[in-house]
Amino acid sequence: MELRHLRYFVAVVEEQSFTKAAEKLFIAQPPLSRQIQNLEAELGIQLFERGSRPLMTTEAGQFFYQHAVKLLSNAEEIKAMTQRVGMVEKTVTMGFVGSLLYGLLPKIVYLFRQQQPHLKIELIEMSTKNQIQALKEGRIDVGFGRLRISDPAVRRILLREEPLMVAVHSSHPLAMQKKGVFLTDIVDENLFLYPSHPKPNFSTQVRSLFSEYSLDPKSLKEVREIQLALGLVAAGEGICVVPESARTIQLPHLHYIPILDDAAISPIFLAIRSMDESEDIRSLFDCIYQVYDLEAIGYDRAVI
Repeated sequence: MELRHLRYFVAVVEEQSFTKAAEKLFIAQPPLSRQIQNLEAELGIQLFERGSRPLMTTEAGQFFYQHAVKLLSNAEEIKAMTQRVGMVEKTVTMGFVGSLLYGLLPKIVYLFRQQQPHLKIELIEMSTKNQIQALKEGRIDVGFGRLRISDPAVRRILLREEPLMVAVHSSHPLAMQKKGVFLTDIVDENLFLYPSHPKPNFSTQVRSLFSEYSLDPKSLKEVREIQLALGLVAAGEGICVVPESARTIQLPHLHYIPILDDAAISPIFLAIRSMDESEDIRSLFDCIYQVYDLEAIGYDRAVI
């Protein structure tokens, strides 16, 4: 049980509605309901009278609510006093690869800012390879990337594995394959890769994926960035393999189709210096997993 579970529960009790509580917490209602169900399962008791309008707590739920309010109040007091002890402004600098901005990274950073208002947070776009060197030189404190680059001075944590999709023009025959396609279905297409530099990068990852299935794409063209690649796809010039989160990029006549091969995933890693066990980094991990919980995304939580 974590403090965030208590915050969710208290909000539902005070609003007497899952819908209103979700609005207050700025989250969707289904993930909030799941978190309350998980809390009840952990406690082994029912906290709310099901079917009551407005929503009412059980006797055990009211007892739990009273103590949850006290615990949250104490936690806020401890947090405020601790922050006053060290009022010197601290900075956390994050490196990230551009494609992650279309996924959950903005939500994670926003939540981190809200929960750590005493921190100054800076974001710098850079390749995964450059993040490793920047960590070792102290230019960034944490890096978000997609490549498996090993270095004894850097600790790499797998956050999750994101499915890959193929972007096609709405008039393309593949656009009819709603359930998905296999790599063998696209190996003969005009395929755009990105970015064009520096290597290794996401284009390297896509090339390796084809090689893993002993496939040799006939027409590959590297372009500078994902927006350019998808713009060319929307113009009917070819197709492009992208992470699932790229679906948020909506252009006329652009369709996204799942790739069904088991290996068609793009891992998302967080990298920190090997000996870094700061409280700020722990707080960042908490924010990451809070967002994953609320988005109902599976993960294996790392021990930090």
